[in-house]
Amino acid sequence: MKIIKTAIEDLIIIEPTFFGDDRGFFYESYNKKELKEEADIDVDFVQDNHSRSSQYVLRGLHYQLQNPQAKLVRVTSGEVYDVAVDLRKSSKTFGKWVGVLLSEQNKRLFYIPEGFAHGFLVLSKSADFLYKTTCNYDPQSERCLAWNDADLAITWPLKGVVPLVSAKDKIGQTFKMADYYS
Repeated sequence: MKIIKTAIEDLIIIEPTFFGDDRGFFYESYNKKELKEEADIDVDFVQDNHSRSSQYVLRGLHYQLQNPQAKLVRVTSGEVYDVAVDLRKSSKTFGKWVGVLLSEQNKRLFYIPEGFAHGFLVLSKSADFLYKTTCNYDPQSERCLAWNDADLAITWPLKGVVPLVSAKDKIGQTFKMADYYS
């Protein structure tokens, strides 16, 4: 496993050790002990989620205020541009974001700790997106940050295309009006 630091200290890219030949491949997508030893990530995941989305679907930016979730995300089919926004007021990177390309080919995982909004844009014809969470989904504490907020200035790789966004995500809060973590 290779750990790659990002511009925000707590956001980590993980490249698993990959074994492949003409028969297929094998890689370990999650190992609690190794994550603790290599990246000092010591969390208990309680829920696994799997979504499939079409090209240019943009999901997010979601977070749960009262029941925050750490996430370990990956793509098993296709390619996405994955984004995490720091919503921790006490953080030196409050309001900053990191974008990471996750794909079936690069097999990267992205660790997003509690205190971040999260979203992704599908770049391939479709994508299967899998993620582990440390807290169960809680619709009452869910919040949505506007994916296209000018203050955040996220550079989504849209190439002039208008993304497909859910009704809920279309009315996401601006960064200035959003609820934050302390």
